[in-house]
Amino acid sequence: MTFYRFLTIYCSQFSKVGINNTFRWHHLHFLLKNALQNGIMISSKGGDIMANETKTGKGNENSGRKYDQKMKPFLVYHYLMRHSDENNVAKTDDILDFLRSCEISAERRSIYKDIDEINKALLVSESVAVDMLEAEELCEDEEERTIVYDKHRKGFYVRQRHYDASDIRMMAECVYAARFLDEKTALRLVDVVCEQVSEHDAKKIKHSAFLTDRVKTDCTSVYRSVGLINDAMSTKLDGEKHIPEKIKFKYLKYTIQDMKSRVERRHGDEYVVSPFELLINDGNYYLLGFDDKSKKMRTFRVDRMKNLKFTHIPRDGEEEFKKINMAAYAKEHFGMFSGNTEHVTLRFIEPLLDTIVDRFGTTGVVYGKDDDHHLTATVSVAVSDQFFGWVCGFGKRVTITAPESVKEKFKAHLKKIQEKYE
Repeated sequence: MTFYRFLTIYCSQFSKVGINNTFRWHHLHFLLKNALQNGIMISSKGGDIMANETKTGKGNENSGRKYDQKMKPFLVYHYLMRHSDENNVAKTDDILDFLRSCEISAERRSIYKDIDEINKALLVSESVAVDMLEAEELCEDEEERTIVYDKHRKGFYVRQRHYDASDIRMMAECVYAARFLDEKTALRLVDVVCEQVSEHDAKKIKHSAFLTDRVKTDCTSVYRSVGLINDAMSTKLDGEKHIPEKIKFKYLKYTIQDMKSRVERRHGDEYVVSPFELLINDGNYYLLGFDDKSKKMRTFRVDRMKNLKFTHIPRDGEEEFKKINMAAYAKEHFGMFSGNTEHVTLRFIEPLLDTIVDRFGTTGVVYGKDDDHHLTATVSVAVSDQFFGWVCGFGKRVTITAPESVKEKFKAHLKKIQEKYE
């Protein structure tokens, strides 16, 4: 079956089941890429899409043509995706050289025909309302084509993509800034997202992303732990009803005796926790759960968990979890440390307004003017040593003015620090 015919069947079948356009396109790209890598010929039988294993380079006894020839349009598209963009064109000779390296023979005019078919197929795959005949008419307008020919530079390039370079740069920077990912995993994920742009853009994006120097975890099991936690919290698992259950794990910490490895807290005893929510705060993954031992809601760093397992015991703490406002939780808890939540009024110099807004936001916060040089903000915050430490970082520029109970706690906090230096 030709590439053109395959795409016609593919697009018509996915239109029937109502799959959204973005998913259809990524599924198409995945299917063709795997077909190419595994030496598979796409064929049709009775209107269904099938994959028949073939031997690379062996001819078809009926047609006398190589199976690999049927994948030529995808190879052309793959090459253009990786080697062209608005600033870099791929010349026909470059494409022919690439195909020869794949042991596929081609003529110049066949490349033009392949690109025409690819443009039509992409229009169909990205729009439920367009069929192949309509796509052929639309492609007469250059503005509708994904792959265009630049007459001045005498080469082809991919003009329209699902993501532009700035989108991918943002994704790459988010991946690399995530502290819960180890270095190897972060590099692999950045490579994955950069497959959506040309190699020229990918090099620039990777260089920019890796300029961000972050302390990253050395734990390689975060992916597995997050998956298990999600399963434990699920109400449906493997298609069957599931009662959310407790998990157990060993919790790690550093010791000054050996900074290269971590030891188990509680002398190696397991933590038993009822999981309720996974959170990302300051680049780290946290689990919010009800601790069996303390009978309180607590947060745990996922990258510090070891030997995480199911207990098959229904979770506790539902009533405690219902009391928590998840929209405000991360904003109120400094460094995810717990404390009694109170409304605290801060007085600060006017130039710090942006900093205060960045930390507490504008929703549920009362801002006011104290005098010509100072502003106030009444915020909901979990009062803890970490909150007091944050206030101390601003020196005289921020003061706690209410309530009196929090002021007294802050004074006691400062006194304990002062005593350390006497």
